[in-house]
Amino acid sequence: QVQLVESGGGAVQAGGSLRLACLASPYTSNYNYMGWFRQAPGKEREGVASRRSATGSTVYADSVKGRFTISRDSAKNTVYLEMNSLKPDDTAMYYCAMGLGFYLQQPLVPGSYGIWGQGTQVTVSS
Repeated sequence: QVQLVESGGGAVQAGGSLRLACLASPYTSNYNYMGWFRQAPGKEREGVASRRSATGSTVYADSVKGRFTISRDSAKNTVYLEMNSLKPDDTAMYYCAMGLGFYLQQPLVPGSYGIWGQGTQVTVSS
């Protein structure tokens, strides 16, 4: 059973940057999508970014386009979320997730993913 572990969260000032990491262990290439999601208090979990393994294609939520980048380091079996120009509205618990479907029509919908990490907190102050 593959496990996902997030790291890299913390507290930053508005305009700052963070890089979140999601380590998958044991190593596996048997996946189709990796996604990043976030959930703030009182709000539903929302998709932030998703990457399709077969093509390397990515999709982002409108709220983070141009600021966040999802990427993969295959040697470390790790997926990253680079977050720049952070805003207080980005404050949330961030989760990575693995989707096994060959093709996801809605790659930013949480229900499309089956394996989840424990989350890492991101807090952005003004």
